[in-house]
Amino acid sequence: KKDVKRRERNIFEKTRIKKAQKVLIEAIANNDITEAKKLLALADKAIDQAAANNTIHRNAAARKKSKLAKKVNAIGA
Repeated sequence: KKDVKRRERNIFEKTRIKKAQKVLIEAIANNDITEAKKLLALADKAIDQAAANNTIHRNAAARKKSKLAKKVNAIGA
């Protein structure tokens, strides 16, 4: 019973991260710096929540956030 609930939660969290990343990458591709910064905050929140729920490791969360921030900063420079 528990494993089913955990699996559903993990799938939900990971899907939310993937969707947030996808939307952010699209904004970066369109060189929309203001939108990208807003979406980066949302993506960071989704990643942090997944790490808090032990869906992903905290180091993996930090790595994902860093990678996205680098991409956003690259279009701002």
